[in-house]
Amino acid sequence: MDNGMKKLTALAGVIAATALLAACSSGAADAVTPTSDSSAFELPPTSGVFDYQLGGAYDELDLGDEPVGIDVVVRGATSKPLDGAYSVCYVNGFQTQPDDAEFWLEYEDLLLHDSAGDLVIDPEWPDEYVLDPSSAEARQRILEILGPVIDGCAADGFDAVEIDNLDTWTRFDQIDEVGAHELAGEYVARTHDAGMAIAQKNAAEITQVAHDEIGFDFAVTEECGVWEECAAYTDVYGDHVLQIEYPAALGEAEMTFDEVCALTDRATLTILRDVELVSAGTAGYVYDACSDG
Repeated sequence: MDNGMKKLTALAGVIAATALLAACSSGAADAVTPTSDSSAFELPPTSGVFDYQLGGAYDELDLGDEPVGIDVVVRGATSKPLDGAYSVCYVNGFQTQPDDAEFWLEYEDLLLHDSAGDLVIDPEWPDEYVLDPSSAEARQRILEILGPVIDGCAADGFDAVEIDNLDTWTRFDQIDEVGAHELAGEYVARTHDAGMAIAQKNAAEITQVAHDEIGFDFAVTEECGVWEECAAYTDVYGDHVLQIEYPAALGEAEMTFDEVCALTDRATLTILRDVELVSAGTAGYVYDACSDG
């Protein structure tokens, strides 16, 4: 989740409301075959210094006597890419951002409802609604809103996009798996058309499908060490995996970060961050990295 991604770039200028309304009556969207021409974009480096900066952007790490430069970074869509680094733009593609609830309530039919007709809220992130991509029309309209955010990442100079919450269909029974995969494929196509790579975020159970059929280029995984599922990503994407672990989850698993670093199936670029992903110098800030990153 992106704590610093405020209003999805004002939802891309409220996404030209007239265009959105026109899209509502244009009928079902055609299925998208994801593009896969890797010559149009670069994959992230597989060595160097990686950081996950969704709660606030900063340009260097203070890991010792001198500040250390960052080689690969993930930032929210309202942040700018980091000069000289491979910069990944975070987009919440399957849930809403905390500050965007009012906007999305204007399009409540695109949000997931339970059997009683009430809006579904992610229990882990109680200020986020869940998008419902089950119909072709809904997918088209969601893309009308979030597609311009992806385009904005490219315009700002990001190298790649991370689409979050791909796994909502595994957590909410009302969501159609096929529809979720179709929307993911449309995000892939939109990102590739904009000249960027795109990362699968979590959803270890569909990694092979996500890469081979949907078209994701690399992976971002949270807590795969804790959940003993790192191989699901590294077996498919090789070294092109960015791994984040969090202290609380490690504590619950009675596992240390050193033990994560010793895993043979972990990502080369594996880091430890505080779960709120606060800025360096802020209370609660945590950062560590496996030594061969």
